[in-house]
Amino acid sequence: MKKNFKSLFLFLFASASVFAQQLKETDVIPFDKSVKKGTLKNGLTYYIKKNAKPENKVDLRLIINAGSILENDDQQGLAHFMEHMCFNGTKRFPKNQLVDYLQSIGVKFGQHLNAYTSFDETVYFLPIPSDSPEKVEKGFQIIEDWAFNANLTPEEIDKERGVVLEEYRLGLGADKRMQDRYIPKMMYNSQYANRLPIGKKEILENFTYDKVTSFYKDWYRPNLMSVIVVGDIDVAEMEKKIKDHFEKYQNPKNEKPRKAFEVPNHKETFVSIESDKEAAQTQIQLLYKDYGSPKKIKTIGDYKNRLAEGLFSTMLNNRLNELTNSPTPPFTYGYTYHGGTFAREKEAFQSFAMIDEKKQIEALKVLVSENERVKKFGFTAGEFERAKNEILSRVESQFKDKDKTESENFVWECQSNFLEGMPMSGIEWEYATIQKILPTINLTQVNGLIKDFIKDDNRVIVITSPEKEGLKKVTEAEVLDALKVNSNDLKPYEDKAVASSLIRNTVKEGSISKKETNDKIGATTLTLSNGAKVTYKKTDFKNDEIMLEAISFGGSNLYSNDEMKKTQFANGGLTEAGFSGLKQNDIDKFMAGKIASVYPFISNTTEGFRGSTTPKDLEYAFQMIHAYFTDLNFDADAFEGYKQKQSNFFENMISQPNFYFQQEFYTYLNKENPRWNGIVPTAEKWNETDYKLAYNKFKERFSNAGDFEFFFVGNVDDAKMEEFAKKYIASLPSNGTKETAKDLGYRFLKGDIKKVVNKGKDPKSNVTIMFYGDAPYSAKEAVAMTALGEVLTIKLVEELRENESGVYGVNARGSMSKVPYGSYNFNISFPCGPENAEKLIASALAELDKIIKNGPEEKDVNKYKEAEALDYKKKIKENRYWMTNFTRSFMNGSSPEEILTASDKVKEVTAKDIQDVAAKYLSKDKVIGILMPEAK
Repeated sequence: MKKNFKSLFLFLFASASVFAQQLKETDVIPFDKSVKKGTLKNGLTYYIKKNAKPENKVDLRLIINAGSILENDDQQGLAHFMEHMCFNGTKRFPKNQLVDYLQSIGVKFGQHLNAYTSFDETVYFLPIPSDSPEKVEKGFQIIEDWAFNANLTPEEIDKERGVVLEEYRLGLGADKRMQDRYIPKMMYNSQYANRLPIGKKEILENFTYDKVTSFYKDWYRPNLMSVIVVGDIDVAEMEKKIKDHFEKYQNPKNEKPRKAFEVPNHKETFVSIESDKEAAQTQIQLLYKDYGSPKKIKTIGDYKNRLAEGLFSTMLNNRLNELTNSPTPPFTYGYTYHGGTFAREKEAFQSFAMIDEKKQIEALKVLVSENERVKKFGFTAGEFERAKNEILSRVESQFKDKDKTESENFVWECQSNFLEGMPMSGIEWEYATIQKILPTINLTQVNGLIKDFIKDDNRVIVITSPEKEGLKKVTEAEVLDALKVNSNDLKPYEDKAVASSLIRNTVKEGSISKKETNDKIGATTLTLSNGAKVTYKKTDFKNDEIMLEAISFGGSNLYSNDEMKKTQFANGGLTEAGFSGLKQNDIDKFMAGKIASVYPFISNTTEGFRGSTTPKDLEYAFQMIHAYFTDLNFDADAFEGYKQKQSNFFENMISQPNFYFQQEFYTYLNKENPRWNGIVPTAEKWNETDYKLAYNKFKERFSNAGDFEFFFVGNVDDAKMEEFAKKYIASLPSNGTKETAKDLGYRFLKGDIKKVVNKGKDPKSNVTIMFYGDAPYSAKEAVAMTALGEVLTIKLVEELRENESGVYGVNARGSMSKVPYGSYNFNISFPCGPENAEKLIASALAELDKIIKNGPEEKDVNKYKEAEALDYKKKIKENRYWMTNFTRSFMNGSSPEEILTASDKVKEVTAKDIQDVAAKYLSKDKVIGILMPEAK
């Protein structure tokens, strides 16, 4: 492989010799010819691109180049409020008819149909079927109405106040309290410090109707808008529709200027040290803000500079990643980059880390020292080559999948072009240009970037951490002192030799005993000499993607209670030791420029692998599987590093009210389960953890490859699959036995139960309503139970959100399982105000009771079917969906051919089927969990 990379870069450097003849740094980056871009007379910009993935679908997007930054003092939160109002009724779709219509054609509210408001923009998403002219026309009517014809009646505005206030309530907590204190320093003396999109509670409660109306009239105007259309469409037809729907609108006569808001520079170094009793983690942000506004990427030279920044960030983050993999990691994770801040007009060189709460200053010193190390010594040639390989492999993978790219990806590119002037040149140009530019970027140029990044002014350091007894709060003086690194104490980075292989032991190749094909689903199954099975399906959904999974029954249910508790939290750290005598950093360096990842897992009832790769790098994925089976390292130091990182991450998680609620609620339900060990590892549980035992149990679980079935889905090659299966899978150890999933008999508490947990200072509640129990698995009932969850969600949104204005979001979900025992589970969940919890619980159960007694409305059943049909058309051409089908079939002992009739089974579900499962399973005992704030 080294030789191949060497040949590739010899080619690239040869290309560089004619770079000047082909490209000049002053040349303007071309615009993608496959995209139709235009501007109407009124200033509205549009983008249209034909793209048939997914088929029979079009992504419509309406972008308003206006957000919360443009609000007046008495409008704070109304840019976001206006976004809500657009879904509440328009000229053509009054009241809830808009959502009702979209659901009727399979578009789910919140999942497909959505929007967001930020400081600088408001964006509406509308993906719809393009299989009929009527649906496409309706789509254009909707985005036209959003832009110009929203119904802003006092009645609807007042109803929506409650929903928006519930969304505001969701954001309350430690992070919000600390952010409110540090934002004024981070965005010093700028409008961004005072215009968080969610707004202010007192304004949301009391604003007069004219305030939101004036925002709509001032800023929803053609010359601040873009309409994007990407999908399975005719470009000329879509351009005509844009003109028909949008050309007639005019901008206001005395329009307000759309200002660009600056973030002023400052000589001071601002330090914000914030803590909160409910903070879950300790984090550091270090910003060196640029002096000027971001430079637009317009020319080849601009593009080259941004590529150099990408190389810089890749190399520095690789160093930080190596530190996190050390036995004494300075942080759980850390990264550095040069890029955007909250403000569109301000970029910064930024370092971020999640850290040990007791080592805040030490971690800050590491971030500063690594920056200074680069400044003094630069990067090495080896790091530089690996970074180039990484970037080239990523863009090469995108290039190979250029005709398989989802429409949504192109929509985002158009949006960035409109709002930020980002280039949109197309992947063909980008891939060809990067191949030419990379060899012309030298290490001296990249090393020199940091001189402009690092400065003594215009700096901000933000530290957020828990507030608790015994934890000393760091001082501003300590923080400022940590920035003063003595460069004489620094040593150059040591770039150790890169490994030559992922496998160190001789592999004794096995053979293929049997080869079977299933023509109905296009799958091939190889039975190997050791009993292992390899099933693969070749697809053309992606050119450069192969997904893999392996699965075997067994899992931790075969452990004793004591063994389970000692290994539960250790299992995730076993791979930190690496394999084949290679440490994790050795593996990462070897894999630079290669795309392959494999992760082993041990669940309650199974063990196996999950991963992905490309056709080019498939062999490395096979080698990883082989190495994990046969040559996992034992490294106590690496495990200690893992424990430290996990402790940093989880130690204060329980201080978060929602997390505390989950811990207390499920501990209560598991009070009769001797294996229950909590959701997160405490210090006490880490002391009980036995790394050696976990390692030995892992070796035991992966000692019999003959009990596994391996699945591969993607652009696989038959000959390669056979070659690698024989070499790396058939050679694995096997003892000829087959295990089954074991039911230990432990269950949640039974009965009509209500558990109230008090935690948190904010007026926030969370409600969970559960129905569960043993039941023989029925494929028909399983589909009906899923349908019940979707149909009830529609009714709960209508009642709890739209009619009662009591929630921002609500969800119902039902399922049935076969392994390790037949069971059903149904869950209703929503956040709300404490004062409304009991009322909303009653409302939710009343909606469920209506279905139990009368069955669901036919129109809601049809909405479910339309949404599922739309999803199925898309998913049936995705590798992930096929992989899930293979593993589910393995678990349930069913035929993978059922994927071909899955859509038919949904079509066959009746309102009576849904009513029957509701009456059969949800008329019994229920379990209600409620999070309530602590008494003041």
